Amino acid sequence: MLYTFVPVLLLRTLIAGSALSIMVACAAEPVAQSASAVTGQPMSTAESQGLPSEAEHPQLSFAEWRDAFRSEALQAGISAQVFDRAFAGVTPDPSIIIADRSQPEFTRPVWQYLDGALSKQRVERGQRLLKQHQATLDDIEARYGVDRNTLVAIWGLESSYGQIMGDKGVIRSLATLAHEGRRPGFAKSQLLAALEILQHGDVDADQLRGSWAGAMGQTQFIPTTYNTHAVDFDGDGSRNIWSSSADALASAAHYLQASGWKAGQPWGFEVTLPEGFDYAQADNAIRKPLAVWRQLGLSGLPADTGMEPTTATLLLPAGYRGPAFLLLDNFRAILRYNNSSSYALAIGLLSERFDGAGQVRARWPKGEQPLSRSERLELQERLGNHGFDPGTPDGIIGANTRSAIRGFQQQQGWPADGHPTQELLGRLRAEP
Repeated sequence: MLYTFVPVLLLRTLIAGSALSIMVACAAEPVAQSASAVTGQPMSTAESQGLPSEAEHPQLSFAEWRDAFRSEALQAGISAQVFDRAFAGVTPDPSIIIADRSQPEFTRPVWQYLDGALSKQRVERGQRLLKQHQATLDDIEARYGVDRNTLVAIWGLESSYGQIMGDKGVIRSLATLAHEGRRPGFAKSQLLAALEILQHGDVDADQLRGSWAGAMGQTQFIPTTYNTHAVDFDGDGSRNIWSSSADALASAAHYLQASGWKAGQPWGFEVTLPEGFDYAQADNAIRKPLAVWRQLGLSGLPADTGMEPTTATLLLPAGYRGPAFLLLDNFRAILRYNNSSSYALAIGLLSERFDGAGQVRARWPKGEQPLSRSERLELQERLGNHGFDPGTPDGIIGANTRSAIRGFQQQQGWPADGHPTQELLGRLRAEP
């Protein structure tokens, strides 16, 4: 889901996670929603920039808001004919507001999310499609330098290979969110971009359909991402990411290329940490050359292939008790598509599964029960009360909260991995 982040598809390091749940609900295999639940961040480029709520409920009626927005749109260059045709019969959709404000109490742990993302069905279908679209993927790789397996993995997670793209009218969804959603300014910018799509003539209003949050097509672009990165790869005169897999895949490649994709490099790799390792090094803000990580005793790194100066970050998605991964620039590019580390990890592993690899060697701590949303809020409040500032409690385990957790863990003499656990919350509850 590309939000711009804006991609991820759209909007996310930050995010109010579950509150912005994903745009596409993969019915058979609900991967996108799981990812945002795992990390507390939204899922698509379309949704990946989840920001705090911008305003309270609007004072204007929908009709009053629409008329005011019409004036803004016309001033921005949208023709009256395009606007009136797009808004003909449009009324607020109550289900959109429910989705926008929903904040699930419980989330799935990363290993459960990966089990769904890397299902046998998804892997096998991706393998078939890689063969079926080989010629097109050859051309896309030649033009954009983005690995085909990664593109097909994104295709699989975003829309189940074009099977589940969302069936809501994008204009109605975004108008509802711009009128009374949590982030009306963002929704309004996407709505204006959607009108630009119609004015450009890429698709008719009745075909402009997507998820409840406005992510569209087989690769779940939000409108602003579509306008800047969608391409007409099949040469039919329109950038159709809904019915043209060539356009959808090439558009995703164009986006990843612009996000810093490095041709010929992996996304990262699983590593083994030495005894006595300083787990505080597993911080997204800490980047070290591969040679330095090697000197620190990490094993499992590939042989020196000229990438030694490349900087990498260390990820412990389930804390120090679980697997460890070194992440390179291409992982960061995937995060621009959807700013969820669980999502990006799933894309990387799925892309390798197509070639028979992508198995995680280390065991996941499956006996560990993740914190519920209310427990995450309590954790943040208690950390603050103990002098470790996690920022405003919001139930999202972001950089500030992880830093606060590390501080408390170091005070207790625990491994400072920044990972929230029931054990950690229990200790905080027991502290005076």
